[in-house]
Amino acid sequence: MLKSALIFLVLGLTSCQHLEKNNGEKKDLKVSAFWIQDTLKEPNVGYRKINRFAPILYKDLIIVANGLEGLVAYDILDKSKKWSIAIPKGVEAPGAVINSRLFIGGLNGVFYSIDLDTAKIVWEFDTRSEVVAEPLIQDGHVFFVSGSNILYCLDATNGRQIWVYNRQDTSAQMTIRGGAKPSYSAGQIYQGFSDGSLVSLNAKTGTPNWEVLLNRNTKFKDIDASAVIDGDTIYINSYDDKLYAVSKSTGSILWKSDFGGATPPLVFSDRLVYSSSKGHLMVVTKKAGELIWKVSNLQGISTEPIAHKGLIVVGESQGAVLFYDLMNGQLKSTFDPGRGVLGRLTTDKNKRVYFISGEANVYGLMVEYTNKNSNFSFIE
Repeated sequence: MLKSALIFLVLGLTSCQHLEKNNGEKKDLKVSAFWIQDTLKEPNVGYRKINRFAPILYKDLIIVANGLEGLVAYDILDKSKKWSIAIPKGVEAPGAVINSRLFIGGLNGVFYSIDLDTAKIVWEFDTRSEVVAEPLIQDGHVFFVSGSNILYCLDATNGRQIWVYNRQDTSAQMTIRGGAKPSYSAGQIYQGFSDGSLVSLNAKTGTPNWEVLLNRNTKFKDIDASAVIDGDTIYINSYDDKLYAVSKSTGSILWKSDFGGATPPLVFSDRLVYSSSKGHLMVVTKKAGELIWKVSNLQGISTEPIAHKGLIVVGESQGAVLFYDLMNGQLKSTFDPGRGVLGRLTTDKNKRVYFISGEANVYGLMVEYTNKNSNFSFIE
Protein backbone atom coordinates (compact mmCIF):
# COMPACT_ATOMS: atom_id res chain seq x y z
CA MET A 1 0.00 0.00 0.00
CA LEU A 2 1.44 3.38 -0.95
CA LYS A 3 1.92 6.05 1.61
CA SER A 4 -1.15 8.22 2.16
CA ALA A 5 -1.11 11.32 0.02
CA LEU A 6 -1.26 14.65 1.83
CA ILE A 7 -4.04 16.10 -0.27
CA PHE A 8 -5.16 19.34 1.29
CA LEU A 9 -5.40 21.72 -1.62
CA VAL A 10 -6.60 22.49 0.62
CA LEU A 11 -35.81 27.58 1.76
CA GLY A 12 -37.89 29.13 -1.36
CA LEU A 13 -35.62 28.70 -4.37
CA THR A 14 -37.17 27.38 -7.54
CA SER A 15 -34.16 27.32 -9.88
CA CYS A 16 -30.54 26.23 -9.81
CA GLN A 17 -27.99 28.97 -9.15
CA HIS A 18 -24.23 28.88 -9.79
CA LEU A 19 -22.26 31.66 -8.16
CA GLU A 20 -18.62 32.65 -8.04
CA LYS A 21 -17.23 33.03 -4.55
CA ASN A 22 -17.01 36.83 -4.55
CA ASN A 23 -20.28 37.62 -6.30
CA GLY A 24 -23.06 39.25 -4.32
CA GLU A 25 -21.02 40.03 -1.21
CA LYS A 26 -22.77 42.43 1.12
CA LYS A 27 -21.31 44.30 4.05
CA ASP A 28 -24.23 43.97 6.48
CA LEU A 29 -22.46 41.20 8.41
CA LYS A 30 -19.47 42.00 10.60
CA VAL A 31 -17.06 39.25 11.64
CA SER A 32 -14.25 40.08 14.06
CA ALA A 33 -11.82 38.13 16.22
CA PHE A 34 -12.20 38.57 19.96
CA TRP A 35 -10.00 35.61 20.93
CA ILE A 36 -6.62 34.71 19.39
CA GLN A 37 -4.08 32.38 20.93
CA ASP A 38 -0.96 30.66 19.61
CA THR A 39 -1.09 27.03 20.82
CA LEU A 40 2.59 26.26 20.20
CA LYS A 41 5.27 26.59 22.88
CA GLU A 42 7.95 27.24 20.29
CA PRO A 43 7.63 28.60 16.74
CA ASN A 44 7.37 25.84 14.15
CA VAL A 45 10.14 26.58 11.67
CA GLY A 46 10.10 23.14 10.07
CA TYR A 47 7.51 21.29 8.05
CA ARG A 48 4.04 22.70 8.72
CA LYS A 49 1.90 20.13 10.48
CA ILE A 50 -1.74 19.51 9.73
CA ASN A 51 -4.12 20.98 12.31
CA ARG A 52 -7.68 19.61 12.06
CA PHE A 53 -8.70 19.63 15.71
CA ALA A 54 -12.08 21.14 16.60
CA PRO A 55 -11.83 23.35 19.71
CA ILE A 56 -13.67 21.92 22.73
CA LEU A 57 -15.58 24.18 25.12
CA TYR A 58 -15.67 22.55 28.58
CA LYS A 59 -16.89 24.50 31.61
CA ASP A 60 -14.69 27.62 31.66
CA LEU A 61 -12.04 26.13 29.39
CA ILE A 62 -11.29 26.09 25.70
CA ILE A 63 -9.27 22.97 24.84
CA VAL A 64 -7.30 22.63 21.64
CA ALA A 65 -4.68 20.32 20.20
CA ASN A 66 -2.09 20.84 17.51
CA GLY A 67 -0.24 18.49 15.21
CA LEU A 68 3.12 19.07 16.86
CA GLU A 69 2.94 19.11 20.66
CA GLY A 70 -0.40 17.83 21.98
CA LEU A 71 -3.20 19.26 24.10
CA VAL A 72 -3.49 22.61 25.81
CA ALA A 73 -6.34 24.22 27.80
CA TYR A 74 -6.95 27.94 28.31
CA ASP A 75 -9.29 29.90 30.52
CA ILE A 76 -11.88 31.13 28.06
CA LEU A 77 -12.25 34.48 29.84
CA ASP A 78 -8.70 35.64 30.56
CA LYS A 79 -6.87 33.37 28.05
CA SER A 80 -4.48 32.12 30.72
CA LYS A 81 -3.02 28.67 30.17
CA LYS A 82 -4.49 26.19 32.66
CA TRP A 83 -2.79 22.94 31.68
CA SER A 84 -1.18 21.03 28.86
CA ILE A 85 -0.57 17.38 28.02
CA ALA A 86 2.33 16.51 25.77
CA ILE A 87 1.48 13.88 23.15
CA PRO A 88 4.47 12.75 21.08
CA LYS A 89 4.13 13.80 17.42
CA GLY A 90 0.99 15.78 18.29
CA VAL A 91 -2.71 15.40 17.59
CA GLU A 92 -4.32 15.96 14.22
CA ALA A 93 -7.94 14.73 14.39
CA PRO A 94 -10.79 16.03 16.56
CA GLY A 95 -11.65 14.37 19.86
CA ALA A 96 -14.93 13.40 21.55
CA VAL A 97 -16.10 14.39 25.03
CA ILE A 98 -18.61 12.68 27.29
CA ASN A 99 -19.09 13.90 30.85
CA SER A 100 -15.55 14.88 31.93
CA ARG A 101 -13.69 12.48 29.65
CA LEU A 102 -11.92 13.39 26.43
CA PHE A 103 -11.21 10.58 23.94
CA ILE A 104 -8.54 11.35 21.41
CA GLY A 105 -6.03 9.67 19.13
CA GLY A 106 -2.44 10.76 18.66
CA LEU A 107 -0.05 10.73 15.72
CA ASN A 108 2.15 8.45 17.86
CA GLY A 109 -0.35 5.63 17.37
CA VAL A 110 -1.79 5.82 20.89
CA PHE A 111 -5.45 6.41 21.71
CA TYR A 112 -6.14 8.24 24.99
CA SER A 113 -8.86 8.75 27.56
CA ILE A 114 -8.21 11.97 29.48
CA ASP A 115 -9.96 13.41 32.54
CA LEU A 116 -10.57 17.09 31.75
CA ASP A 117 -11.08 18.03 35.41
CA THR A 118 -7.71 16.69 36.55
CA ALA A 119 -5.80 16.89 33.21
CA LYS A 120 -4.66 13.31 33.79
CA ILE A 121 -4.49 10.43 31.34
CA VAL A 122 -6.90 7.72 32.52
CA TRP A 123 -5.88 5.01 30.06
CA GLU A 124 -3.98 4.47 26.82
CA PHE A 125 -4.46 2.01 23.95
CA ASP A 126 -1.68 1.36 21.43
CA THR A 127 -2.90 1.01 17.83
CA ARG A 128 0.62 0.95 16.33
CA SER A 129 -0.66 3.29 13.65
CA GLU A 130 -1.29 7.02 13.80
CA VAL A 131 -4.89 7.99 14.52
CA VAL A 132 -6.15 10.69 12.16
CA ALA A 133 -9.92 10.22 12.54
CA GLU A 134 -12.44 11.45 15.09
CA PRO A 135 -13.86 8.84 17.51
CA LEU A 136 -17.49 8.07 18.38
CA ILE A 137 -18.69 7.43 21.93
CA GLN A 138 -21.80 5.27 22.15
CA ASP A 139 -23.33 3.15 24.97
CA GLY A 140 -20.14 3.04 27.03
CA HIS A 141 -17.97 2.14 24.05
CA VAL A 142 -15.55 4.17 21.96
CA PHE A 143 -15.30 3.46 18.22
CA PHE A 144 -12.56 4.78 15.94
CA VAL A 145 -10.63 3.87 12.81
CA SER A 146 -6.83 3.94 12.72
CA GLY A 147 -4.54 5.00 9.91
CA SER A 148 -4.19 1.32 9.02
CA ASN A 149 -7.89 1.09 8.13
CA ILE A 150 -8.70 -0.88 11.30
CA LEU A 151 -11.96 -0.13 13.13
CA TYR A 152 -11.69 -0.53 16.91
CA CYS A 153 -14.34 -0.89 19.61
CA LEU A 154 -13.03 -0.29 23.14
CA ASP A 155 -14.59 -0.16 26.57
CA ALA A 156 -14.72 3.57 27.27
CA THR A 157 -14.17 3.03 31.00
CA ASN A 158 -10.90 1.14 30.89
CA GLY A 159 -9.73 0.95 27.26
CA ARG A 160 -10.17 -2.80 26.96
CA GLN A 161 -10.59 -3.98 23.37
CA ILE A 162 -14.09 -5.37 22.69
CA TRP A 163 -13.69 -6.14 18.99
CA VAL A 164 -11.72 -5.11 15.95
CA TYR A 165 -12.61 -5.03 12.25
CA ASN A 166 -9.57 -5.14 9.99
CA ARG A 167 -10.03 -3.82 6.49
CA GLN A 168 -6.50 -3.05 5.38
CA ASP A 169 -6.28 -1.97 1.77
CA THR A 170 -3.52 -4.02 0.16
CA SER A 171 -3.83 -2.42 -3.27
CA ALA A 172 -1.32 0.05 -4.67
CA GLN A 173 -4.01 2.75 -4.67
CA MET A 174 -2.96 6.12 -3.27
CA THR A 175 -5.11 7.25 -0.37
CA ILE A 176 -6.01 10.57 1.18
CA ARG A 177 -4.68 11.28 4.64
CA GLY A 178 -7.52 11.04 7.13
CA GLY A 179 -10.37 8.81 8.13
CA ALA A 180 -14.09 8.87 8.83
CA LYS A 181 -15.71 9.16 12.22
CA PRO A 182 -17.98 6.13 12.78
CA SER A 183 -21.76 6.70 12.79
CA TYR A 184 -24.33 4.84 14.88
CA SER A 185 -28.01 3.99 14.47
CA ALA A 186 -30.22 1.27 15.97
CA GLY A 187 -27.40 -1.01 17.07
CA GLN A 188 -25.32 -0.65 13.90
CA ILE A 189 -22.05 1.14 13.21
CA TYR A 190 -21.62 2.65 9.75
CA GLN A 191 -18.05 3.17 8.62
CA GLY A 192 -16.41 4.34 5.40
CA PHE A 193 -12.95 3.10 4.42
CA SER A 194 -10.13 4.13 2.12
CA ASP A 195 -11.01 1.42 -0.43
CA GLY A 196 -14.26 3.26 -1.21
CA SER A 197 -16.51 0.93 0.79
CA LEU A 198 -19.25 1.74 3.28
CA VAL A 199 -19.80 -1.05 5.82
CA SER A 200 -22.62 -1.66 8.32
CA LEU A 201 -21.50 -3.61 11.42
CA ASN A 202 -23.16 -4.86 14.59
CA ALA A 203 -22.06 -2.42 17.29
CA LYS A 204 -21.80 -5.15 19.97
CA THR A 205 -19.91 -7.78 18.00
CA GLY A 206 -18.33 -6.06 15.00
CA THR A 207 -20.00 -8.54 12.65
CA PRO A 208 -20.66 -7.01 9.21
CA ASN A 209 -24.29 -6.68 8.19
CA TRP A 210 -23.74 -5.36 4.68
CA GLU A 211 -21.17 -3.49 2.64
CA VAL A 212 -21.30 -1.52 -0.57
CA LEU A 213 -18.53 -0.25 -2.81
CA LEU A 214 -19.34 3.38 -3.54
CA ASN A 215 -16.28 5.11 -4.86
CA ARG A 216 -14.82 3.49 -7.96
CA ASN A 217 -12.58 6.46 -8.73
CA THR A 218 -9.34 5.34 -10.35
CA LYS A 219 -7.26 7.88 -8.44
CA PHE A 220 -8.64 8.35 -4.90
CA LYS A 221 -11.32 6.03 -3.53
CA ASP A 222 -11.34 7.27 0.05
CA ILE A 223 -14.42 7.76 2.17
CA ASP A 224 -13.11 10.09 4.86
CA ALA A 225 -16.45 11.70 5.69
CA SER A 226 -18.70 10.44 8.45
CA ALA A 227 -22.02 8.95 7.35
CA VAL A 228 -24.99 11.23 8.12
CA ILE A 229 -28.10 9.22 9.03
CA ASP A 230 -31.54 10.69 8.43
CA GLY A 231 -34.40 8.23 8.91
CA ASP A 232 -33.70 5.20 6.71
CA THR A 233 -31.28 7.10 4.51
CA ILE A 234 -27.53 7.50 4.84
CA TYR A 235 -25.88 10.49 3.18
CA ILE A 236 -22.15 10.06 2.66
CA ASN A 237 -19.52 12.09 0.84
CA SER A 238 -16.83 10.23 -1.09
CA TYR A 239 -13.56 11.97 -1.91
CA ASP A 240 -13.16 13.22 -5.47
CA ASP A 241 -16.25 11.22 -6.53
CA LYS A 242 -19.90 11.67 -5.53
CA LEU A 243 -22.25 12.42 -2.67
CA TYR A 244 -24.33 9.27 -2.16
CA ALA A 245 -27.71 8.53 -0.64
CA VAL A 246 -27.77 4.92 0.60
CA SER A 247 -30.50 2.78 2.16
CA LYS A 248 -29.64 2.26 5.82
CA SER A 249 -31.29 -1.16 5.94
CA THR A 250 -29.94 -2.70 2.72
CA GLY A 251 -26.96 -0.63 1.61
CA SER A 252 -28.42 -0.07 -1.84
CA ILE A 253 -27.62 3.22 -3.58
CA LEU A 254 -30.69 5.47 -3.85
CA TRP A 255 -29.08 8.34 -5.77
CA LYS A 256 -25.78 10.11 -6.23
CA SER A 257 -24.97 13.75 -6.83
CA ASP A 258 -22.11 15.27 -8.78
CA PHE A 259 -18.89 15.99 -6.91
CA GLY A 260 -17.64 14.41 -3.70
CA GLY A 261 -15.58 15.58 -0.77
CA ALA A 262 -13.86 14.79 2.50
CA THR A 263 -16.44 16.14 4.98
CA PRO A 264 -20.01 15.12 5.86
CA PRO A 265 -23.03 17.04 4.56
CA LEU A 266 -25.24 19.20 6.73
CA VAL A 267 -28.91 18.18 6.78
CA PHE A 268 -31.34 21.06 6.92
CA SER A 269 -35.07 20.63 6.34
CA ASP A 270 -35.40 19.01 2.90
CA ARG A 271 -31.89 19.94 1.85
CA LEU A 272 -28.26 18.94 2.13
CA VAL A 273 -25.34 21.35 2.28
CA TYR A 274 -21.95 19.90 1.41
CA SER A 275 -18.52 20.79 0.13
CA SER A 276 -16.44 19.08 -2.51
CA SER A 277 -12.77 18.36 -3.13
CA LYS A 278 -13.08 20.48 -6.29
CA GLY A 279 -13.68 23.75 -4.43
CA HIS A 280 -17.50 23.80 -4.50
CA LEU A 281 -20.06 24.49 -1.78
CA MET A 282 -23.45 23.08 -2.79
CA VAL A 283 -27.03 22.80 -1.64
CA VAL A 284 -29.01 19.86 -3.04
CA THR A 285 -32.38 18.27 -2.32
CA LYS A 286 -32.49 15.33 0.09
CA LYS A 287 -34.97 13.45 -2.05
CA ALA A 288 -32.98 13.21 -5.26
CA GLY A 289 -29.75 15.19 -4.92
CA GLU A 290 -30.91 17.87 -7.34
CA LEU A 291 -28.78 21.01 -7.26
CA ILE A 292 -30.35 24.15 -5.78
CA TRP A 293 -27.30 26.40 -5.68
CA LYS A 294 -23.55 26.04 -5.97
CA VAL A 295 -20.64 28.31 -5.13
CA SER A 296 -17.33 27.68 -6.90
CA ASN A 297 -13.71 28.73 -6.56
CA LEU A 298 -13.21 27.93 -2.89
CA GLN A 299 -9.51 27.73 -2.10
CA GLY A 300 -8.55 24.11 -1.48
CA ILE A 301 -10.81 21.79 0.46
CA SER A 302 -13.49 23.43 2.60
CA THR A 303 -14.33 22.27 6.10
CA GLU A 304 -17.54 20.62 7.24
CA PRO A 305 -20.30 23.25 6.78
CA ILE A 306 -22.12 24.45 9.88
CA ALA A 307 -25.37 26.40 10.25
CA HIS A 308 -25.05 29.69 12.09
CA LYS A 309 -27.67 32.47 12.35
CA GLY A 310 -29.18 31.88 8.93
CA LEU A 311 -25.75 31.35 7.43
CA ILE A 312 -23.64 28.50 6.16
CA VAL A 313 -20.09 28.79 7.47
CA VAL A 314 -17.09 26.93 6.05
CA GLY A 315 -13.33 27.29 6.22
CA GLU A 316 -10.99 27.02 3.24
CA SER A 317 -7.87 24.87 3.61
CA GLN A 318 -5.92 27.51 1.67
CA GLY A 319 -7.95 30.58 2.46
CA ALA A 320 -10.44 32.12 4.85
CA VAL A 321 -13.57 31.38 6.89
CA LEU A 322 -16.56 32.15 4.66
CA PHE A 323 -20.09 33.15 5.67
CA TYR A 324 -22.81 32.45 3.07
CA ASP A 325 -26.54 33.13 3.06
CA LEU A 326 -28.26 29.74 3.26
CA MET A 327 -31.07 30.83 0.96
CA ASN A 328 -29.11 31.90 -2.10
CA GLY A 329 -25.39 31.31 -1.59
CA GLN A 330 -24.47 34.99 -1.41
CA LEU A 331 -21.18 35.64 0.39
CA LYS A 332 -21.88 37.84 3.41
CA SER A 333 -18.50 38.10 5.08
CA THR A 334 -15.04 36.54 5.36
CA PHE A 335 -12.30 36.22 7.96
CA ASP A 336 -8.76 35.33 6.93
CA PRO A 337 -6.56 33.83 9.69
CA GLY A 338 -3.64 33.11 7.37
CA ARG A 339 -2.54 29.64 6.18
CA GLY A 340 -6.12 28.38 5.89
CA VAL A 341 -8.46 26.29 8.04
CA LEU A 342 -8.74 22.50 8.04
CA GLY A 343 -10.46 21.80 11.37
CA ARG A 344 -14.19 21.74 11.99
CA LEU A 345 -15.68 24.99 13.31
CA THR A 346 -17.17 25.04 16.82
CA THR A 347 -19.89 27.35 18.18
CA ASP A 348 -20.84 28.20 21.76
CA LYS A 349 -24.20 29.01 23.34
CA ASN A 350 -23.71 32.66 22.40
CA LYS A 351 -23.23 31.65 18.74
CA ARG A 352 -19.60 32.63 18.62
CA VAL A 353 -17.37 30.63 16.26
CA TYR A 354 -14.09 28.98 17.26
CA PHE A 355 -11.49 27.18 15.13
CA ILE A 356 -7.79 26.33 14.86
CA SER A 357 -5.90 27.67 11.87
CA GLY A 358 -3.26 26.03 9.75
CA GLU A 359 -0.67 27.95 11.80
CA ALA A 360 -1.99 26.29 15.01
CA ASN A 361 -3.58 29.51 16.28
CA VAL A 362 -6.99 29.23 17.91
CA TYR A 363 -9.53 31.94 17.08
CA GLY A 364 -12.83 33.06 18.48
CA LEU A 365 -15.03 35.05 16.12
CA MET A 366 -17.89 37.39 16.90
CA VAL A 367 -20.58 37.47 14.22
CA GLU A 368 -22.79 40.58 14.23
CA TYR A 369 -25.43 41.97 11.91
CA THR A 370 -24.86 45.65 11.19
CA ASN A 371 -28.13 46.14 9.31
CA LYS A 372 -31.22 45.50 11.43
CA ASN A 373 -33.29 45.15 8.27
CA SER A 374 -31.30 42.19 6.96
CA ASN A 375 -33.65 39.58 5.53
CA PHE A 376 -31.73 36.54 6.75
CA SER A 377 -33.63 33.42 7.76
CA PHE A 378 -32.31 32.48 11.20
CA ILE A 379 -31.71 28.80 11.94
CA GLU A 380 -30.74 27.32 15.24
